[in-house]
Amino acid sequence: MSETLIEKLTKTCDLSDDELLKILNTDKYDNELYAAADKVRREHYGNKVYIRGLIEFTNYCKNDCYYCGIRRSNLKASRYRLSKDQILSCCEEGYTLGYRTFVLQGGEDPYFGDDIICDIVSSIRARFFDCAITLSIGEKSYESYKRYFDSGANRYLLRHETADNAHYRKLHPQPLSLDNRKRCLFDLKKIGYQVGSGFMVGSPFQAVENLIADLRFLQELEPDMIGIGPYITHKQTPFSGFENGSFKLALRMISILRLMFPYALIPSTTALGTIDKFGRESGLKAGANVVMPNLSPTSVRKKYELYENKICTGEESAQCKSCLEMRVKSAGYEIVTDIGNVRR
Repeated sequence: MSETLIEKLTKTCDLSDDELLKILNTDKYDNELYAAADKVRREHYGNKVYIRGLIEFTNYCKNDCYYCGIRRSNLKASRYRLSKDQILSCCEEGYTLGYRTFVLQGGEDPYFGDDIICDIVSSIRARFFDCAITLSIGEKSYESYKRYFDSGANRYLLRHETADNAHYRKLHPQPLSLDNRKRCLFDLKKIGYQVGSGFMVGSPFQAVENLIADLRFLQELEPDMIGIGPYITHKQTPFSGFENGSFKLALRMISILRLMFPYALIPSTTALGTIDKFGRESGLKAGANVVMPNLSPTSVRKKYELYENKICTGEESAQCKSCLEMRVKSAGYEIVTDIGNVRR
């Protein structure tokens, strides 16, 4: 009896482009795909789900990406910046709740220069020495990344968004470039960060072949973390008339990523939960093993609107964690208090 495509993918962690297209273009493999991905994630990580405390500390951004709700041209965005004391207060609350990873995410805000970022990072490191500090603040120079690392940051998230140059150009205005985004990712690896990348599923003008290109780029990069989610539109962007990405295709991609990168830390994203009531549970069952509840003050959560109708903007941090724990348990997994390093 010949092996199935899913069995081949599980065994070799790879398929040809044509074979991957067969899986992506139909739902007939879905059940086998999800089951295989779940089996592999349990072999590497058991039923553990790692929590990362997300702190969205600024929604100012100098960039004008066509898909993003906090793009600089959105004059209706209500802008904010958290102070160092507010950020540390978020960490304090998160630490008490059991979080051992803090993710500082923001737009590319010129106010937060290297000196300020390094001061914030070193202060978090001094107070919470047993925690991981993740930054997600966009494209910087090698020197800047090195300064953050030397100050105590040890993980960095930077989605490449698309590995196809022509598609990248349709999503981003000048002077942003895919070449520079890739340069940043390889710089981060060279410095010694645990690196995360990823992309949107179903973004405007995306072809299934673009998703194959994304997988091939990730094979080249070999990231520690891979974050994907369905594209969700925002009315204050040039893409307001486009449909949201496919929830099913996003789940399919999570499972493929788990089988191609068995060691990876893969979040079940808020975008999944926004586009489907049980989206985060489905993401975990498809092979994801990380969730990122929000530690930001409730007064600013609705303002960090990359896309519309984002869930969990009104809950206090303790409520958010409690809700997620119940959801994760209902899906057959367990949230753990753990720094959650990658297991290669």
